[in-house]
Amino acid sequence: MKTSLPADFWGRIVFIIQRYGLSYLKGAGTTLVISLVATLIGCIIGFGVGVVQYIPIEKGDRLYKKILLRIAKAVMNIYVEVFRGTPMMVQAMFIYYGASQVLNLRMSMWFAAFFIVSINTGAYMAETVRGGIISIDIGQTEGALAVGMTPVKAMNHVLIPQALRNIMPQIGNNLIINIKDTCVLSVIGTVELFFASKSVAGTYYTYFESMTIAMALYLTMTVAASRLLRLWEKHMDGPANYDLATTDTLAYTSGMLTTPDRQRSR
Repeated sequence: MKTSLPADFWGRIVFIIQRYGLSYLKGAGTTLVISLVATLIGCIIGFGVGVVQYIPIEKGDRLYKKILLRIAKAVMNIYVEVFRGTPMMVQAMFIYYGASQVLNLRMSMWFAAFFIVSINTGAYMAETVRGGIISIDIGQTEGALAVGMTPVKAMNHVLIPQALRNIMPQIGNNLIINIKDTCVLSVIGTVELFFASKSVAGTYYTYFESMTIAMALYLTMTVAASRLLRLWEKHMDGPANYDLATTDTLAYTSGMLTTPDRQRSR
């Protein structure tokens, strides 16, 4: 037997939180876990795809290298276009139910959620990484090669660290998008925040109140993620000024040598 609902809006909000607050928190926790893990995996996929797409095919390369690179780039371009050009909800249903019907593969809720969001994020991150690497001045690559670095070392130690800093805002943006877009996983039975909210709404037909609570939780998670990522960006920037490290007593760092004006003022 259902308990009677309060007549006023805020009374119904309090009533729902008291009875189903734990369900909302569990759903929000599931949303956060899926978003964080899938964004991390998606970034790794994106870096791999973006780096391969950036590798140039030179005239002096061996034939087998040219063939392998062309095949790899073609496959990755198809992957990026397909997953950027179709909605994640359709991808979720296609992969989850298609794997069951065609491959007789029963995916668990967690595996399906991580897999679907990760490959979707990876497709977007691939273009972001490629653009981030292209944005690095060509002189950085030429300088690295000039000091004896191999192309692989130049990529790992010079280009990728700088590209990572440049694309940090987009990584944060993808995390925020994933926090919101995990709601599409409800179509395959993933019990995340939207699924929990919809279940509560259907119990008492309080769609407005239930979705108000869900919106507040989504907003809290996205704002918190945005603030934390901005702090991380500032940390990666490092201090505004740097002193040169030297053991040469004749080569003083900035600020250590007293100017004539300062000597007179003393």
